Amino acid sequence: MNVEEKENKVEEISNSEEKTNLIKMPSQEFIPVKEENSKKIFFTFKLSVIIIFIIFLILFLILTGYNILNTNIISGVYIKGYNVSHLSKSDARYQLDNYFKDNLPEEITLKHGDFETTVSLSQIGASFDTKLAADSAYRVGRQGNIFQNNLYILSAMFGKVNIEPMLIIDKDQLSKNLEDISTQLPDTVIQSSYYIEDSNLIITSGKEGNVVDIDATTELIKNSIYDFSDNNIVEIAVKTQQPDSIDVEKIHNEIYKEPVDAYYTREPFSVFPSENGVDFNISIEDAKSIITSEQKDEYIIPLKILSPKVTTNMIGTEAFPDLLSNYSTKYAVSNRNRTTNLILASNKINGTVIMPGETFSYNKVVGARTIAAGYKEAPIYVSGEVVDGVGGGICQITTTLYNAVVYANLEIVQRTNHQFVPSYAPASRDATVVYGSIDFQFKNNRNYPIKLVCSVANGTANFKIFGMRQENDCEVQINSYETGRSKTAIYSEAYKILKKDGKVVSQELLSRDTYKRH
Repeated sequence: MNVEEKENKVEEISNSEEKTNLIKMPSQEFIPVKEENSKKIFFTFKLSVIIIFIIFLILFLILTGYNILNTNIISGVYIKGYNVSHLSKSDARYQLDNYFKDNLPEEITLKHGDFETTVSLSQIGASFDTKLAADSAYRVGRQGNIFQNNLYILSAMFGKVNIEPMLIIDKDQLSKNLEDISTQLPDTVIQSSYYIEDSNLIITSGKEGNVVDIDATTELIKNSIYDFSDNNIVEIAVKTQQPDSIDVEKIHNEIYKEPVDAYYTREPFSVFPSENGVDFNISIEDAKSIITSEQKDEYIIPLKILSPKVTTNMIGTEAFPDLLSNYSTKYAVSNRNRTTNLILASNKINGTVIMPGETFSYNKVVGARTIAAGYKEAPIYVSGEVVDGVGGGICQITTTLYNAVVYANLEIVQRTNHQFVPSYAPASRDATVVYGSIDFQFKNNRNYPIKLVCSVANGTANFKIFGMRQENDCEVQINSYETGRSKTAIYSEAYKILKKDGKVVSQELLSRDTYKRH
């Protein structure tokens, strides 16, 4: 480098330093100005913070005062979507009750396949606890300290607080309803059962099926109610169940019955009828063997009837102190077959005791009139003609009994007249029977049992009815007469007249009858 170049270099360096000095100088001169601005900014920030704090404090005090002075539910509180803001607890309950009343259905429909039934909400006591819900709504913003309460108030004011009310249901009643519904399902489980037919116990096997799952269905019903479902239809939850095994010992205990002897008391007079007993006619072990030996739909266990030592019909007439009625008819002793039939029928009825409210059936008591039962062939009416038939003549016993029953002022349930007017009774004073089709029935409408005493001897068939007289008993009179005749028919009527102290109390039409003419 030459001298000239060196001088130029020195000059450049000198100029550079000078420029540097020129730059630094202004910076050094403005330092005090920056410090002054920072103080102003800091002061402004402090002032802003103080103002904000004061505003916050004022708001805090306002909210605190509002919360203290407010006696209603705060703003922004809902119960199951219903706005209860600014309401008192009592007003909230009142409005909620009406709201739920309008929105809850009267019943829930339960379905299982094609099966459909309903459950009444009122029956199962379904309702929302509006009192508890209103109390919960009122406690919003009042449960914590001052800061927490104010935070809740602000949160509810700018947001929304929704309270879900508690659903109340009578679970015991609902369970009972569902148990009943379970038995109605078309595919329900079939439990084993039994019944008595003649002298046999018939046990039927059970079958697998569905039953209502009570817990699961209860939850489905509660959810449907809680959600205000529009269709109100719930699919029943079911579960498969096997039938209970056949319990032979339990069945034996249920059907076994000791015979009960009849007896009566004098003070007060009361008759206690006899009752037949029943038991297995084989041992319980043998009965179990029948059940377990083979899988069948039906099992038969033979039974035996245990007869009482003293039947009701054995009770003497001393238990029936008063003669209520007495009626007789005449028959021809010379007709032995017919007489035999009269005696057989009367023996079946003789001594029969009929309890208050009980209905007597002639065909049930006398039974079928067959050769095996001892009945003989005697003249009977068939299709308007007189022919010989088994049991001919027993309608005279029916007629005699009918008149005795009317004179005792008992209730006639069923009575039919003959085709022709019989020789042993006037028109409209007779009663015919045909086993299996025509019966004679009457009811003991008195307060005390009655006893039928029948005899057939020496050409007279007689019925006496014994019991105990009552204060309202009346004298009975029967009036019967023909009301007209045609070439082929006879028409007649009969009336029952009740008298008290010689005065007519009532008159009742017993029957209007039509007979064929011979």
